[in-house]
Parts: sequence; C-alpha cells; structure tokens
Amino acid sequence: MSKALDGVRILDFTHVQSGPTCTQLLAWLGADVIKVERPGGGDITRGQLRDIPDVDSLYFTMLNHNKRSITIDSKHPDGKAVLEELVAVCDVLVENFAPGALDRMGLGWEQIQKLNPRMIMASVKGFGPGPYEDCKVYENIAQCAGGAASTTGFDDGPPLVTGAQIGDSGTGLHLALGIVAALYQRNATGRGQKVLAAMQDGVLNLCRVKLRDQQRLAHGVLKEYPQYPHGTFGASVPRAGNASGGGQPGSILKCKGWETDPNAYIYFITQAPVWTAICKVIGREAWITDPDYATPDARLPRLKEIFGVIEAWTMTKTKFEAMDILNEHDIPCGPILSMQELAEDESLRKTGTVVEVDHPTRGKYLTVGNPVKLSDSATEVTPSPLLGAHTDEILRDVLKFDEARMNKVRASGALGRAAHV
Repeated sequence: MSKALDGVRILDFTHVQSGPTCTQLLAWLGADVIKVERPGGGDITRGQLRDIPDVDSLYFTMLNHNKRSITIDSKHPDGKAVLEELVAVCDVLVENFAPGALDRMGLGWEQIQKLNPRMIMASVKGFGPGPYEDCKVYENIAQCAGGAASTTGFDDGPPLVTGAQIGDSGTGLHLALGIVAALYQRNATGRGQKVLAAMQDGVLNLCRVKLRDQQRLAHGVLKEYPQYPHGTFGASVPRAGNASGGGQPGSILKCKGWETDPNAYIYFITQAPVWTAICKVIGREAWITDPDYATPDARLPRLKEIFGVIEAWTMTKTKFEAMDILNEHDIPCGPILSMQELAEDESLRKTGTVVEVDHPTRGKYLTVGNPVKLSDSATEVTPSPLLGAHTDEILRDVLKFDEARMNKVRASGALGRAAHV
C-alpha cells in the first residue's frame, strides 16, 4: 500500500521534542525522514532520562520512529559539503535550533534557496517576531507564555502547567500541518517557502476558548465559571478548576474507591438535552420541573449543589460502572484514565494508538502510534534509528556517492563512527 507522503524527503535537523514530534508524524505518513545528528552524541535525548544503561532512552525512541540517522560534523568542510548536497535533494528542512543557528552553520534561508529553490524550510521557535524572539523556550515556558498556565488550576491556587505537552508536541503538530500545506502549494508555484510555528502561538491557538472568554468578560461575569455567583471576577480570565470550557457545565467527580485510588474519578457534563435523564439516574426527578433546576440558566447559580448531588451518586459506582449506566442515556462522561490503564487498553492496541515496538538494543517497549488514521495510508511504526546507522545507506542511495567518494568523506572524520545493530 502506498503512503500519503511517499516521495517526500525530509532533512531533519530537530532535537528534543517539538521538532521530532513533527518529523515523526511526517515519517508515519510515509515521508523519508533523514535525521542529521552530530557524531558521538547525536540528539541529546538519546541519553536523557535513561531507564536502561547505555541504550537510547525512551525519550528519544518514542519521538523518532520511522526515521533514518546520518551523523555529520557540520563544522568540518567535508561535512558541510555533504549537508549542502542533502539540501539540494530534499524537499523539506525542519529545524528547532535556537535563533540564528542555521545562519552560523552557513545554511541560512538565502543559501538554502541557492542550493534548492524548491526547498521548504520549517522551523519551530519559542516566540514569533517581536521583543522575545531570541529567547530560549521550553515546554513549560511556552505554556506560561501562551496563556495555558494562567487559566489552569483552581482560583485559590497558583497557575499550573498541564501534563500534556501542548508547547512542544502541540507546536510540532502545528508545524507538520504547515509543511503539508507548503508542499501542496509548491505543486502550483514550484517554489519553496519558510514555515514558522512559534510555541507561544501554538499554545495560544489551543487556548482560544480562553481568549474568547477574555472578550466575553468585558460584557459581564462568566456564568459557567465556578466563581459565579458567589466569587469575584477580575480583569482577566480566571482559573476555572475542572469546569468545562464550553457551554455545558462539567466537573470531575469522585467514584467508588477514590479514597485509595487517585484515579477513581469521572468527568460528568450536565448537558441540557439529557437533563431529564440525569435527574432520573441520580434519583432527583423533582428537579425536572422545579423552576430552580429545570432550565440551564436556572441551574448555573446552583452548579456546586447539583454536582454535589451527582457526586453522591457516582461515589456509589466505579468509574466504569458509572460510564456504562450514563452511556445508556447518552449522558456525556469520561473516566479519568491513568497511564497504566491506557497502556493496558486493548482497544488502543487494536487501533494502533498504543504500539509495542521491538528496539534492537533496548528490546520491547510501548509507544504512542500515529494519532492520525488514513484509510489508504496505513502506518507501520518502526524502531527509532541507532546513531548514524544509515550514514552509508544515505550517502550511497540518496546522494549517489560511489565507493571512492564514500571512503574519502568517511576517512576525513566528517561523519564520525556509525552505530550498527
């Protein structure tokens, strides 16, 4: 079966998480991703957070599936020559270096355009053009600068970052979409272009409902927030705890066993169309016609009480028992699933969302598979490459070096020593 991005060749200058997330997704979709790494060490995450000595960490392996690795010393004249030849034959260059790093390597935009006018240069940066564009940014900084932290947590506590990597991985996914769009436009124009995904911008895009609420706040209090009606609203959007971000009030509620199980909870939404069913399930039929509870507007000032009553019911059920009962009535809800539960979920294994991979040096491990499912482009998740394992293969098959040229550049020291299985 052909893949969606068959024939697209990506020159991957990325490291850590944001860039590798992008290039891994493109590789899953069929692109040939050539990961360029420095000899001797490679991507810094190969050695970070190791759980097994002297093998690539899960941090690295889970972000670099389906790629090929070549080691090149970009400061070596022969190494730079190899890089320039790769630029000439690839479709996309993806990088998440600090600002100015590519220019210092002699691969700024003007030089790339000379080498390959069709090249798409895609970059992850912390901030877009502006006063902070030269600042170094990591995941939690992006969450804070993009508006996520200020709106996460409870009103009486500090701002919180989320466990989801919306700054790094979220921006990588945004960049992948930009690359695919640029490739499509190139079909018409024949020209490459620059694609930028700033981490602050990506986080803010994911926080758009909070920017919505900031503007609503100018016209009155936000009635779906837990601060209403007894709390106070300031000049900016407050932290909303576990309240729903939409028009349907929701909350996380305790379930049976919560005293000993930190994940014995369920998210419950009091959706207006199923209010009658909710009242019947929890044994409060009188609320169906009571004017204090019968309409969404009437319920808003009483949400704390309402969720307290619903929680008294959910505490008599496990989260899965509650799910079964509520789903019979189309009442929106969802269990709080731990990482252990997700890892053991057979349905996620069947869909390829959770995949077991057999790595040549660390053995079998679980990883997240391609979250995007295409009916005509199946994804096979292959192990991440050992450092420089495909150096000879890329020189021979991509750059068409003959044996003499390969021996010459290898002897120069520009490629370092490749790892082999």
